[in-house]
Amino acid sequence: MQDHLQKYFTLAFSIDCVVFGFDGADLKILLIERGEDPFDGFWALPGDLVAPDEDLNSSVNRVLKELTGLSDLFFEQVETFGAVDRHPLGRVLTTGYYTLVKISDYELNPSSFAAEARWINVNDVKELAFDHNQILDSCIQRLQKSVRTRPIGFELLPPHFTLTELQGLYEAILNIELDIRNFRKKILQMNFLKETGQVQQNVSHRPAKLYQFDEEQYNLLKSKGFNFEV
Repeated sequence: MQDHLQKYFTLAFSIDCVVFGFDGADLKILLIERGEDPFDGFWALPGDLVAPDEDLNSSVNRVLKELTGLSDLFFEQVETFGAVDRHPLGRVLTTGYYTLVKISDYELNPSSFAAEARWINVNDVKELAFDHNQILDSCIQRLQKSVRTRPIGFELLPPHFTLTELQGLYEAILNIELDIRNFRKKILQMNFLKETGQVQQNVSHRPAKLYQFDEEQYNLLKSKGFNFEV
């Protein structure tokens, strides 16, 4: 019986971190350049094996800090990837996690086997190590779905923001160009934005109204069923 079970205890577990970043204009992804085999010199998602004495969720921030210097981020688990040949050194199951951050709030400090860490525009990502393109695509789909059902990304905007800035955030995440009139009509009808009574300062064009997020109204809306189809 022990011999029969032994083959089931010879696989490893890893986690891969998909860190989306917004710089006020573009949606970017945090990648590392691997400095060791396998895939030495390839760009990859920050990820590594889970230690025998830690669980999946607690390993995410450890791995990210070791490879990029970033820490204390809130991650959402997305999907587990288990293709038999996904890792050239043996059977490794990996779980993808994602988060969304404001790039200007963080400083990269790569270490361990990460020779470099860099923010790269999502649309400019080429071939990544392992099956990381598949993991990234899965997390992009989750992010795009989430932004339609909850206020993902509002923390990436200033406390007071214009509708143009808000539309830019949605366009960056959804990777589409939105009609200005339709977007503003729909977003204002949702009633989770409120005017601040202020306008932009020191701009060369006509100052736009500034809004802020009404969390209380949003929570009320969500309890009734929220679906923001842009």
